[in-house]
Amino acid sequence: MKHTITKKTLSTLVALSLSASFLTAGCGLASNKTAAKTENKPALTQEQQTKKAEANMSAARNTPIVQAAKKVGPAVVGITNKALVRDYFNRTQLVEQGSGSGVIYSKDGLIATNNHVVAGAQEIVVSLPDGKTYNGKVLGTDPNTDLAVVKIDADEELPVAEFGDSDSLMVGEPAIAIGNPLGMEFRGSVTAGVISALNRSLDMGERRFRLIQTDAAINPGNSGGALVNADGQVIGINSAKIAASGVEGIGFAIPINEAKPILKELAEKGRVVRPYLGVSLLDQTLAKRLGIDLDLRGGLFVVKMFQDGPAYRGGIRPNDIIVKFNGTKVASVADLRDALGKCQVGQQVPVTILRGDEEVNKTVTLTEMPQQSSQQ
Repeated sequence: MKHTITKKTLSTLVALSLSASFLTAGCGLASNKTAAKTENKPALTQEQQTKKAEANMSAARNTPIVQAAKKVGPAVVGITNKALVRDYFNRTQLVEQGSGSGVIYSKDGLIATNNHVVAGAQEIVVSLPDGKTYNGKVLGTDPNTDLAVVKIDADEELPVAEFGDSDSLMVGEPAIAIGNPLGMEFRGSVTAGVISALNRSLDMGERRFRLIQTDAAINPGNSGGALVNADGQVIGINSAKIAASGVEGIGFAIPINEAKPILKELAEKGRVVRPYLGVSLLDQTLAKRLGIDLDLRGGLFVVKMFQDGPAYRGGIRPNDIIVKFNGTKVASVADLRDALGKCQVGQQVPVTILRGDEEVNKTVTLTEMPQQSSQQ
């Protein structure tokens, strides 16, 4: 059977063909426009991504710990201690001695850290959370409280941590530790726990510290970092961790209320001015430990003294027993340190001593503690 194509049929086919072509071309143009739009859409910045994540975050996830870490984390820095050492060929070279953490607490670049983090350093390198580094200058150190202040001159606006009130802390409330455990590789690490105890006395060498105890993990490298409350306020400077077999979850921080006046003095003067008595003492506990049979009648035995120190000038002599200092009974060396720490240079302080069987009252004018003095 022969098919014939009429003019009308041919016109219809041509029209259909042209329509298909236009449809195909239109789809291609639309597709290209869509692709162009996709390609030209800018990628989200880190800040935009964070805001987007926050917008989609449930209240169950966006906890006070998350908020506190977000608020304080940018102000917690890494501190690398470098010192000069001699190599096998007797050449001096600058090598890393260790690293720790610090907390930026002022916009002009003041950083709170531990004394043992910066001790003996010839060079200090401060690393910000974003990876930028600055050379730091140690403004002052205080071995008695294990605090130090470092300063950096940054070419940017620095994040600053807010100090809280450590006197208002309650046992059991949340505690967040932020720092750089085990070095800069783990910088900005956050661990959480609770305030386990307050006013813990910890003897280190000849010094006694009154510290905040927490079970938030504090490891080597966390020293100098921030202990933070649930409101995102720094309530302590992380300082020490008991590390022994079978002992976990015991960390310590210097209360921020005790640290603030010391940091101020270190930043302004480079050191802390403290009064001293000028004596070496023996308490009942130490006497028993040394096997010395002495009845100290609840006081402190004066072993020796600085010849021209405050106690000597006030009439106290070796073999006297100090039973009261500034109206407070002192049964241990730690008791006297605490009482002395509340006094000022130049202050006249009443001291009650036992000399033989006689109770004698003396007045001592306190003077500034000499540098590196191990006496009271």
